[in-house]
Amino acid sequence: MKVQAKAAVFGCLFAALCSHSALSDDETVALLKQEIELLKARLEVLEQRNSSMPAVESLDLTAVSVPQRSAAESALEQSTSQEKPEETSPGVEVGGALRFNVVYRDDVEASEGKRGESGLDVFRLNIDGELNNFLISAEYRFYSYMNTIHHGWIGYEFEDESQIQFGISQVPFGILPYASHNAWYGVPYYVGLADDYDMGVKYLRQDGPWSTHLAFYKNEELNDASNPDRYSYDLVREGDQQNEEVNQVNARFAYTFGLGSSCETELGASVEAGQIYNSATDERGERSAAAVHMDSRCGRWNVQLQGGTYQYDPEDPVGVDDQVVRLGAFAGTYDIASDADIWVANLAYNFSSPWKQIDSITCYNDYSRLNKDLDGASDSQINTLGCAIGSGPLFTYIDYILAKNMPFFGGGSLGYGGDDDWESRLNINIGYY
Repeated sequence: MKVQAKAAVFGCLFAALCSHSALSDDETVALLKQEIELLKARLEVLEQRNSSMPAVESLDLTAVSVPQRSAAESALEQSTSQEKPEETSPGVEVGGALRFNVVYRDDVEASEGKRGESGLDVFRLNIDGELNNFLISAEYRFYSYMNTIHHGWIGYEFEDESQIQFGISQVPFGILPYASHNAWYGVPYYVGLADDYDMGVKYLRQDGPWSTHLAFYKNEELNDASNPDRYSYDLVREGDQQNEEVNQVNARFAYTFGLGSSCETELGASVEAGQIYNSATDERGERSAAAVHMDSRCGRWNVQLQGGTYQYDPEDPVGVDDQVVRLGAFAGTYDIASDADIWVANLAYNFSSPWKQIDSITCYNDYSRLNKDLDGASDSQINTLGCAIGSGPLFTYIDYILAKNMPFFGGGSLGYGGDDDWESRLNINIGYY
């Protein structure tokens, strides 16, 4: 700007010399002195204006950006992670996704008759950011039948890169961030022990190969156990079941062998303990869960194994069956066995894409099972064979799901009875991130 201003002044001075060339020397000198004084004053004004404006080099044009989800990410809603911005260039990233489902269900007569169905899966908005080591992460979701918060927390990152998060955060339990590769998840999610979000405070740190998560959650994410319009499964109050989750502690410890190499294997253990408040009796029962897991990523292979158990011991009124408890999410509710074991065995392979339009192709087979300690109840199983395909901002799941005695598949149940036949579903989920 200064160079341009000076060039303009010298240009004007040159023009003045040309315009007064016909005058006498004394007249010319006098006029030129006047022109010089005027031009000096003009130059001072221009420089003052320039000094009050920010330099072009200092303008941060990337402070607000719309991130595109990497095709290599698991598109199972990993939205809490963020890249650390430069300390001198803090910012907030605003993102989101729009996803649709195409489904064919052999257990629904109308779906068979129509040769499949399609519709909106979810529209979501995300905010992630950092300012002077203070963090924020939030996500809100819009479904055709409900709107709900997915997560929302504020946090602080210490000098050793450990973090503390306060608000609605992911409960640290088992394989993280997801105990599955597919869009439909597995048994742990449907009993509230995977991709669960609650309201509280969480501390997490990484010491070389060691990973530590410690958390306390005061209650479920909405602080309204009568409302099933939520993303993650929690105890809900409905009918004679009047239980809700309170005062929960979580601890998760893991060690990664081969950290930083092409073959990393994480071994870990998780525990969860909390209380169950019953609004009918005004008393508190107990609940607990534990799991051990392995998450191995060697070359293009990923192997996930997990074994766990949980138990609910509610203080129900006399006459209420305490061998089942009621969970709710996605605007619906169902019963699960109060005491059960959970098994997970997942295998995935990331293929090298032969097409430049395709960034990644990951195929998998995810299997999980619920063994119930409940008389007269069949175990629940779900197996998903499929592929996830990433292409720029588009991410598509093509899943063939076989389920036995699972909710949303015929008369399947995670509690008593249920359907002991295998039901199938072809599910294609297409999303723009």
